[in-house]
Amino acid sequence: MSRASDPDDLFDAALAGDRGAIARMLSLIERGGEPARRVGRLSYARSGSAYTVGMTGAPGSGKSTLTSALIGHMRSLDIEVAVLAIDPSSPFTGGAILGDRVRMQDHATDPGVFIRSMATRGHLGGLALATPEAVRLLDAIGRRWILVETVGVGQVEVEVAGKADTTVVVLNPGWGDSVQANKAGLMEIADVFAINKADRKGVEETRRDLEQMLDLSELPADSWRPPILATVATTGDGVPELWEAINAHRTHAEASGQLESRRAFRAREELREIVAERLHQRARQICTGDRWEALTEAVAARESDPWAAADTMLDGVLDA
Repeated sequence: MSRASDPDDLFDAALAGDRGAIARMLSLIERGGEPARRVGRLSYARSGSAYTVGMTGAPGSGKSTLTSALIGHMRSLDIEVAVLAIDPSSPFTGGAILGDRVRMQDHATDPGVFIRSMATRGHLGGLALATPEAVRLLDAIGRRWILVETVGVGQVEVEVAGKADTTVVVLNPGWGDSVQANKAGLMEIADVFAINKADRKGVEETRRDLEQMLDLSELPADSWRPPILATVATTGDGVPELWEAINAHRTHAEASGQLESRRAFRAREELREIVAERLHQRARQICTGDRWEALTEAVAARESDPWAAADTMLDGVLDA
């Protein structure tokens, strides 16, 4: 492995502030494999100080513009920030669609901002495993605030955003069917609601709808009730209040022990996902060869049922 791609050399350069080295290490994480594991081992010991904020919501809600406005506000307070824009894989190149980075280009030359789009390309386990590793790398090199913005509200996007320390769900006035929002899991992961594009009609109706849904959720009296804020990302209206709400949730989470328990839960889930992914890869290795072919032919000929054939295939493997 050349020094230009050796994780140890890249890590030292990244600690010294080399943005190119940071980008190359994130690429190693995306590709997975042993180089990604080496990056993970280097990062883990130095991580644990960053605070992550997930930004999610339906496509077209203005998440990227609001994220950009939040970055601008944080920089006005002299706070450095890193952004992971979680994009779907391009059907043409397999890489991340760079729309988010285009919308955030106002910050591209700011040394206090680091923006990276991530896609599922080639990484074992996809974004669910790549994202926490990327967060730890940015944490290890000294970024204390990390924004994780997701493009859509599919299962993967909600899962990734919901693993942040604070999750902001971005909605628009007249957001539509609340049942669909519940199905998407947005209500369950929200720590803060932002009704973006609040210069349009329907803000108060949307606020009432959200308040009613929160009332129905029967939150314990001492638990955090997600605040509902109105924002206009294009003008910056409501962005300082959004920043205050994020910090208020952080204060509550730290004081109540919720932050510690949430991070412990994430660690257990990540370990579970890694074990599951390892077993999945092992299964793909096992399901080859003459024995596998004979068993699949037996099932196809109805000489054996699939469960019995699987038991035969796994005989001795699970005890190894």
